[in-house]
Amino acid sequence: MGINSEQDIEANLQIGPTTEGMVRLFIEANGMEVPLDFDPDEADEIAEELRAAAEMARKVK
Repeated sequence: MGINSEQDIEANLQIGPTTEGMVRLFIEANGMEVPLDFDPDEADEIAEELRAAAEMARKVK
């Protein structure tokens, strides 16, 4: 499976701060739960990557 491979999987994504001062991405799909914790600086980097990817995707359409 790659970034351009389409999949017919439904997933839920929750994003929020933890009580330990981390940023958590919580993904649930097919009965599996995946919590991903990042420090605030890492979360900022991920947000920048998301914005850049969104901008590139806009240029494709």
